[in-house]
Formats: sequence, C-alpha cells, structure tokens
Amino acid sequence: MSQTVVITGASRGIGLSFCRLYQSRGYDVYAVCRSASEELTSLGVHIIDGVNVTQHQGIERMRSALENVSIDLLINNAGILRNEVLGDIDPDQIRQQFETNALAPLLVTEALTSRLVANAKVALITSRMGSVTDNTSGGRYGYRMSKSALNIAGVSLSHDLKPRGVAVAILHPGLVGTEMIGGHGDITPDQAAERLSQRIDGLTLENSGTFWHSNGDILPW
Repeated sequence: MSQTVVITGASRGIGLSFCRLYQSRGYDVYAVCRSASEELTSLGVHIIDGVNVTQHQGIERMRSALENVSIDLLINNAGILRNEVLGDIDPDQIRQQFETNALAPLLVTEALTSRLVANAKVALITSRMGSVTDNTSGGRYGYRMSKSALNIAGVSLSHDLKPRGVAVAILHPGLVGTEMIGGHGDITPDQAAERLSQRIDGLTLENSGTFWHSNGDILPW
C-alpha cells in the first residue's frame, strides 16, 4: 500500500518539486495550493486548490478534502518573503508574513493532526534567516521574525505530537533559485527537494524538533 504525502504551496518552486519527487517514489500525493499551475496539473496528482492557508475557509476546505485520507507525511511548504528596512517598516506586510510563514503551518498541522497515522512525519520548511545566532546582517524583519516563530512552533509540535508517534523536522532548504527570491540561488528547487527529502527520511522520534540545513548540518537557534 502506497504512502500518502500532503504538500502545501505545491503549485511552484520547492512545493512543485516535492510533488514530482514523491510521485516518482510511489507516494499518493495531495497538492494543496491557491491555484494550480499547468506544471502541477500535468503531474496527475490529487490537487486541492482554492486554499489560502491564512484563512479559516481555506484550511477548512483542505481539511474536508482530506477527511478520509490517512497521512504519512505532511510538508508545510507554503511561505512568502517581503523586505523591510529600518525607517520603512510596513506593519501590515509583517503581519502577512507572520500569518503565512508561522501561523498557517501551525493551523494546518492542527487541522490535520487526526489524519496523521502512527509514525507519521511533519516537515516545516523554514529558513536559517530565522536563526538568532546566524543573523549577522539585520534587515528582513518580517521574514526573520516569522521564521523564528515557525521554528519555536516546530519545537513545541515535536513535543506535543511525540506521544502520538509523530516526528517533526524543521528544515532550511538552502539558497534556492525560486521565483520568491528572483530565481537566483545556489541550488535548484529539484535539488532542494531531494536534499530535504533525505533529512525527512532520517527523521525519527529521537531527533524530532531538530533545526536542519538541507545539507545535513544542524543549525543554531
């Protein structure tokens, strides 16, 4: 019997690459997105579109579509990046990043907790920009703050889900050439998905809650 993976932010970038990768591995793939791209549609995976993960209606639409699905792997990948500099702070823009990058993955995971099977895994796609120790350049206030919030949510989830036999990975993909950062990066989305999948493969209850770089390095908080 094939395993099932649910991937948010699945229409492009790393999310789309995750869909391709896990489909090639024989997983039953459920792709969650606001609107499906041609590339995603061409894969022939299960698509749950019309889902804005920052809205209650969107999360409920997703939950209802997965009501009878047993989930082996949940990948919270949806995220946004904006730029703020001191002296030009837009609080609404920062709130938007918090809602998408930090609150939404928590609420998605909560909504699908009852569908997670024993020994299931949850992956949170975060960023080393959420590391306090690693911040040597400042700026990017909303993105850094939201990813730090996601990191601590991931640690709490690792404790709360452990009695259910569910492990949680907190994963930095690397500098990936996606549309979100203008296509400039050290690795492609496909390479990032492959490396991240290796970290997910190595995830256990014993190392649950670890903050990893996709290359395998453990990152500082």
